[in-house]
Amino acid sequence: MVGTSRFGLLLGLSLVWGAAPAAAQKPKLTLAEAIARANRVQPGVISANGNIRNAQARIRSASGAYLPNLTLNANRADNFTEGPTFVEGVGTVTSGSYNRSIGTTLNSSVDLFAGFRRKGEKRAANANRDAAVAGYQDAEFQQQLTTTNTFFDVLAAEQLSLVAAASVRRAEEQLNVAVAKLHAGRGIRPDSLRSLVTLGTAQLQLVNAQTAQATAEANLGRLVGEDGPVGAVEDSALYQVLPAIDTTALRAEAIANAPAVKSAEAQAASARAAITVSKAGYYPTLTLSGSAALNGSSRNSYTFFQSRGVTFGLNWPIFNRFQREQGIVSAQVSAEVADANAAEARRQVLASLTAALAALDAARIRIGISLTSVAAGQEDLRVQQERYRLGVATIVDVLTSQEALSQAEVDVVTARFDYVRARAQLSALIGRTL
Repeated sequence: MVGTSRFGLLLGLSLVWGAAPAAAQKPKLTLAEAIARANRVQPGVISANGNIRNAQARIRSASGAYLPNLTLNANRADNFTEGPTFVEGVGTVTSGSYNRSIGTTLNSSVDLFAGFRRKGEKRAANANRDAAVAGYQDAEFQQQLTTTNTFFDVLAAEQLSLVAAASVRRAEEQLNVAVAKLHAGRGIRPDSLRSLVTLGTAQLQLVNAQTAQATAEANLGRLVGEDGPVGAVEDSALYQVLPAIDTTALRAEAIANAPAVKSAEAQAASARAAITVSKAGYYPTLTLSGSAALNGSSRNSYTFFQSRGVTFGLNWPIFNRFQREQGIVSAQVSAEVADANAAEARRQVLASLTAALAALDAARIRIGISLTSVAAGQEDLRVQQERYRLGVATIVDVLTSQEALSQAEVDVVTARFDYVRARAQLSALIGRTL
């Protein structure tokens, strides 16, 4: 009696301990909503968008170098002089003098020739803008990939929790069968204890799955700008298997349209344009300047007198202690590094594309195999349970079949999400959604 009571207590505690906590209310988002919200709040995307604005301002500044500048100056001065002062026309001597003068000057200048510097700066600014646009697209797709993977983490954790819950239910049912057979005198206590251990193991797996789900939901909430966890809305369209892919065309598309490649190539073009800017130091600069002024003072009853001037200047640094040469070498080195980075970006995209295509094919094959394993595992478990009820099979046969079925169900979830993650990786590489 004591042993039976202790066994019942262990069974009751295990069932209470394995009960799933009540799900807290949390918002749920579709994948499109999660991506849109993440792109609005994530610093990487915001920074890339800011780079576009900076690049556009640089283009405006480079275009403005062809225009004349315009400066307006105004001044007022009060002067007082001590000591005897002869006042002309009056013939008197005063002990001091006071004079207030006011004036305004308008200055303007324009570079008639700047040694092709402005042309190089305009080319560099345009290339920098192209690099910023491509960088923004790359940041968006990389953030989309991160958000998509986190979104899939939530869905995968939810499905693995369901798989673990199903394992718990099967373990509970088997435990009930073993206990019933024990009470009927047709079973043995080791079978019940083994079933109890199996139930405890399944409950641990359920707790681990629920912990992983809570972690994934918290990460998704952080990505989309929420202070708490965010759930994922299930959509069967997410798991659709792609038709046969033309890998040759996909590689060509990746080289032509991959945001990472376009950004690297634009940065290389900007670096090459900087060489032209550096070489402009060898040429003279021709500048046309003009000014117009109005000046008056209290001595002449604030009668304003005009003054105008025009200056045509030439500035040609014949020798500046090799500073120009240093700037040219520095620009050439930067261009060589940028060209190497662009070539490496192309190779990296091709390598990543090959890996993602291989992962896509492997996951697709594993999905079919694991689905077959689930169907076979379900049938095998049904047969083993019936054989155990008839006393033909042992509890070990039943528990082994249960574990095989649970692992097959886990394999289905894993293969399915390996496939959708590989497809998301391909989308991020080529710059469009597959």
